Amino acid sequence: MSNALDAVIEIFTWVGLGGGLLLAFVAVFLLLADGTWVPTRAVVEHVDGGRVVRWFDADGGVNEAPLSSHDDAKIGAADMADIFYRRGRVDRMRLTRSSPLVRFVSLLAAGVLTLGAVAFVVSIVVLFARG
Repeated sequence: MSNALDAVIEIFTWVGLGGGLLLAFVAVFLLLADGTWVPTRAVVEHVDGGRVVRWFDADGGVNEAPLSSHDDAKIGAADMADIFYRRGRVDRMRLTRSSPLVRFVSLLAAGVLTLGAVAFVVSIVVLFARG
């Protein structure tokens, strides 16, 4: 029984630490690929095709992006909204600072790394407990 426990702990340690590091690298790559998003205040306007948001960027240019149905529901009846726009693009905006994909992969990496660290500590405790 102790050999099976040792094997399970060893597998959790290697998979947790190795997989967690790999996921952490993927999260960093996704974060860098996501680019820079700048906060600003936007005006919500009704147009023929639905609702759009318009805002001024850091260079003084006027930008416009259509609201998705999800963003439209989240903004509701407000005539102004706090948004984040992609630097260098005139038609990219979102309502959150970070991407949901980046947030998910980062939390998954943290969880898997925690599993590996806990398994490592348990293996050390078991090693010393056996003498």
